[in-house]
Amino acid sequence: MNRNFWIIALISFINALSFTILIPVLYQYGRQFQLNDFQTSLLFAIYAISQFFATPIIGKLSDRFGRKPLLILSLAGTVVANLMAGTAASAAVLFFARFLDGITGGNASVAQAVISDVTTPETRAKAFGINGAAFGMGFILGPAISLVAQKAALNTPLGKSFGASFLVSGAIAAIALFLTIFFLPETLKTKAEKAQNIFDLGLEKLITGLLMPKIGILLIINFLTGLTFNIFTFAFQPYFLKVLNQNSDGLALMFLLFGVLAVIMQTAGISQMTKHLQLAQILFLGLFIRSLSFVLMPIWKDIYYFIAVCVLFSLLNSVVQPMISALLSLNARPEEQGTVLGINASYLSISNGFGPVIAGLLVNQEHPESYGYPLYLAGICTFLVLGLAFVKRKDYAVKVVR
Repeated sequence: MNRNFWIIALISFINALSFTILIPVLYQYGRQFQLNDFQTSLLFAIYAISQFFATPIIGKLSDRFGRKPLLILSLAGTVVANLMAGTAASAAVLFFARFLDGITGGNASVAQAVISDVTTPETRAKAFGINGAAFGMGFILGPAISLVAQKAALNTPLGKSFGASFLVSGAIAAIALFLTIFFLPETLKTKAEKAQNIFDLGLEKLITGLLMPKIGILLIINFLTGLTFNIFTFAFQPYFLKVLNQNSDGLALMFLLFGVLAVIMQTAGISQMTKHLQLAQILFLGLFIRSLSFVLMPIWKDIYYFIAVCVLFSLLNSVVQPMISALLSLNARPEEQGTVLGINASYLSISNGFGPVIAGLLVNQEHPESYGYPLYLAGICTFLVLGLAFVKRKDYAVKVVR
């Protein structure tokens, strides 16, 4: 874990903080513009779908021109988009701002490529775990900052608008942009060959990537885990607010709980687990607990029961994405790290688009009990993904020498 790793980990943390500030308020901000549940799901989807097309382009360009310039571009887009969303006067402006953030939002995949550049195969799983913990730290502080921003905005022209969280998010992303410009060196040692055709931007990799040995199956698993997780993510907020009759303050505290437990697991937990289990085995355990938790959550409509299940969920759910990222990185060639991790982030993004829409079609705001249906669906489908991952394990499993 050298100096450059800790710099990118700090940038990842600040970037995650900027992102997680929005999680507790995006659903409620959409409703503030008189959007119904399905329309609000499209607000989630437009960001994710635009990321789907943009992320592989940004990943491939980072292999070609370097990590630093593409990370700067991505973070600058986030700053502008969130400032625009925070001052939006109409739903149309809000939708455009989310599109702009998505189309420039390859910062997570570029940061992962930097991590691949500066770590060894033996330390990569631990490094991705720490990077995941940085995101978890964002979950701890992001919702709390969002809550403070809403309280502070009451005495400003914003009033009760949830746009205050977007403005704070934009300001925090600007800090990550500053650190990237002035403190992060270029980490790419071997640049990919420049394309003969300027329109060769890597979009074809969205298809051909699925055929890459060892990589393709991990992309499929990543897409399916993201799809089921985002079915849950969209339904979680209205379920908590409308079925369990909690308020936005309680919602922010729930996300804070998720963050605290995730950080514990992704720092101390993953380090200990990798001493005794292979990466694929840790992935299986995380998927099993995730599927079980989704099914258990809506069974009993009691807030204390719900929190108990969420504790179980948070501890093991947090290992899934770091394990997939580590397995992808270990199975990819050094000169393809940015491209492969970009494709991976792209498939995760499109799952972020489909998941909320599926959940939005299942729920009916006139019947609050329907908010539990996406949770059951997410649990059943995650168990099926676990089955696929287990059956195909020989295609991607990597034995890390300890």
